[in-house]
Parts: sequence; C-alpha cells; structure tokens
Amino acid sequence: MRSDLGVFLKAAASRPLVIGAFAPTSELLAAQLVEVVPKRGAPTVLELGPGTGVISGLIRSRLPARARFVAVETDRAMVDHLAVTRPWLEVLHMDAADLGSRIGEGEVDAVVSALPWTLIPEPAQVRILAAVSRVLAPGGSFTTIAYLTGTRLGPGRRFRGRLGAAFDEVLTTRTVWRNLPPARTYVCRRPIVDPERK
Repeated sequence: MRSDLGVFLKAAASRPLVIGAFAPTSELLAAQLVEVVPKRGAPTVLELGPGTGVISGLIRSRLPARARFVAVETDRAMVDHLAVTRPWLEVLHMDAADLGSRIGEGEVDAVVSALPWTLIPEPAQVRILAAVSRVLAPGGSFTTIAYLTGTRLGPGRRFRGRLGAAFDEVLTTRTVWRNLPPARTYVCRRPIVDPERK
C-alpha cells in the first residue's frame, strides 16, 4: 500500500493546479483548522479537499460517536487512496460546488476546507461558497486554509473579500510558520447572503 506522502507527492507533481500545495498540511495547521469541529451531540461535519486524509484523522479524533463525517474530493486517486486507508470516512467523489445535490440545506455543523482557493477560478469560488452557505446549519462554522504567500496577492485579497460578503463574521487566526508554505486559517460564521445571488 502506498504511503500518504507518496500518493500526495505523485498527485501534486502530476496535477499541481488541482492539489494546490507542495507539502501535506502540517499537524500544527491541521490542529488549528479543526478547532471548529463539535465534540458533543450528533453533528455532521463536512471536509472539502481531504487529499490523503491528514486532516481527516484529526477531525475524526474530535467527533462524538453519533457524528456523521463526510468528505468531498475531486481527485480520483485520492478518493481511491482514502477508501483503502480511511474506510471509516464517507467520501463523495464530486465537485464541492455540487454539494446541494447530496447534502441537504442547513444539515452541516462544521465545514473544514483545505481547498487551494487562489488556484480555483473565481466563478467556481462563488459557486462553492454558495453551496457551503446553503448546507451550513444555523450556528455552524466554515474554516479554510489561507497560505501566507497568497493572501497579499490580488486573488487572495479578492477571496478574503468574498468571504466577508458571504459571512457575517470572518476571523483570521495566527500564522502557522511551521507549515510549507506558512499559512493561517479563516473561521467564518453566520452566512448572510447566497454569494451566487450577489
């Protein structure tokens, strides 16, 4: 069985614009990202772009027994890898913009994303954020990675503005320097509009 790192590096080399990173997410950044995951009750948690499952394991470790954990992944090799290495994870092989076809409105308590936003075309960003807004439950949270190298550039600034238009609250966490590249997370709450309608 191929290792997580081997699968990641092969995918990153062959499909850099899909994978969007040149190293797996560090444990420090992953731990910061999953802080929004509920520890009690029967929550539904959605992960966008699980890759080889580095963050998935941390999410699972926080979840109570009655939780539902779903991941959405577009890369076929990653989906196949997760089926073997993380059989406990419900993986949907689909585009995150199409969430509404598989997950009901207001059903998700936390959405955790490692998508490479600055590499995603802006119309697709809008569709994905609209889908997240629709599936997120009242009081739910959406959190995503923002690589420091991209936050100062035009696409990164526009994405941050898009989050501000879609959510009533957007918090920026501290930078994790021990990640390649250094990154922080955005924690978003209370969707205020469907970004697709703006």
